[in-house]
Amino acid sequence: MPIDAAKALAAEPRTGEISWGRKDVQLYHLGIGAGIPATDPGELRYTLESGLHVLPSFATVAGAGSPGVIAGLSMPGVDVDLARVLHGGQSLTLYRPLPAEGTATTASRIAAVHDKGKAAVLVMRTDVADADGPLWTSDAQIYVRGEGGWGGDRGPSARRKTPARPPDRTVERTIREDQALLYRLSGDWNPLHADPGFAKLAGFERPILHGLCTYGMTLKAVVDTLLGGDVARVRGYATRFAGIVYPGETLRIRMWRGHSGDGGADGGEVRVAVSAVERDDAPVLADTVVTHS
Repeated sequence: MPIDAAKALAAEPRTGEISWGRKDVQLYHLGIGAGIPATDPGELRYTLESGLHVLPSFATVAGAGSPGVIAGLSMPGVDVDLARVLHGGQSLTLYRPLPAEGTATTASRIAAVHDKGKAAVLVMRTDVADADGPLWTSDAQIYVRGEGGWGGDRGPSARRKTPARPPDRTVERTIREDQALLYRLSGDWNPLHADPGFAKLAGFERPILHGLCTYGMTLKAVVDTLLGGDVARVRGYATRFAGIVYPGETLRIRMWRGHSGDGGADGGEVRVAVSAVERDDAPVLADTVVTHS
């Protein structure tokens, strides 16, 4: 079997060092649509080097390294065809606000291998710390088609239901035609997001937007709309990638403040659902939650 679960789980963490500066943060923010309107004080928090705030989802590109889903495919015990791989989900746990510039150490490992029958799911976990202590932990869920069925643990399968009541806030965010071209400058050079020929070979009519770009755009919408623009309030952020987005489309982002899926009170949490307006609200992000102070 191309995935040796025991070997993958037993492997020593792969360690490294990353560094970033204000320019990297600004480029990331522009890549997820910040800066419109350009003179808006709320947008200048993300684009002006003086008093720069760092959106926590920047952690997914800090150091401009390969996304966790790619790095996970080179780990011991993992030997799979990239064409069978999907980025199934992403989560972040924040221990303190991210600095606008810094150097940190990383330790990455396969934290779990789940057998979904027709597929396997790898959880690539990366712990990041600097001289002052832990900064964040990120989990990339890597879905590998055709690699299940060995009798392993299925892992968690519960879905987070969106509340039955109307959302507290709904916002729409237009994706620029050049959004993927700009976002990829932060480190994800997959041609699927830029090369029309490659996209067609992969089964898409044209290049699609990076899932992690949608991930960042959504968190920014939540922070700006429900958290008063305060990036330091974010404690965690998790999502499941439920569908694709094409540059030029519009995201509809629905938010429910402080309620669990059954309607009960659950403070410090925002449930989110994201869809593509032009395709009859086709789901884009699901099972999405932002935890906050």
